[in-house]
Amino acid sequence: MPSAGRVIAGRARGLRLAAPGDQTRPLADRVKETLFAILEPELLDARFLDCCAGSGAAGIEALSRGAALAVFVERDPRAVAVIEENLAHTRLAAAGRVVRGEALAYLRGRGREDGPFDVVFVDPPYAATELARSILAQLADPGAMLLTGHGVVVVKHFWREAPPDRIGLLASFRERRFGETALTFYRRGPAPVAQDTASSGDRPAGPATTEDPGARGARQR
Repeated sequence: MPSAGRVIAGRARGLRLAAPGDQTRPLADRVKETLFAILEPELLDARFLDCCAGSGAAGIEALSRGAALAVFVERDPRAVAVIEENLAHTRLAAAGRVVRGEALAYLRGRGREDGPFDVVFVDPPYAATELARSILAQLADPGAMLLTGHGVVVVKHFWREAPPDRIGLLASFRERRFGETALTFYRRGPAPVAQDTASSGDRPAGPATTEDPGARGARQR
């Protein structure tokens, strides 16, 4: 079975995860390391939502690092089975909830009961640019109550198809690039000013992008 890499840190550190198939884009270790280095302060006892979850690697990493709950939303039945297998393999199933269905339908329905969430990771197919925007718009809707006041949303996307800087109550405050893959980070309200912009490539506002030179050409999920 194809591999989705390993759990990088925490209770399940070093354990390998299965991937649903060759057509998926696993969350590469280098991307995962950067993502969770930034999210680390948000994770302890957090409620984590993994949208378009694929192998479940993001939510499982969050659970391994101390999140109280991870909800995995995935429409592909093969991927759902793999997420359940990965949760069992890492012994994190008790804190995981797997939902088979469309991400938008979940956010408009059951997600309002499961939330609010402290951290949301959004990883739709690269071609589904409009889906990513629609998910962001739903998360940014104040009436939906899907995010806590300090909630963070991260979108993984093709670097040329960046989501908007601002949408509803969400404002981007950081972006990292790895070859063709990029991560854009959002918080509610005005975008905070990053303290290490000059050295880290963080962006308080605007379209500037920083590429991780060691990751050029890497292909992700």
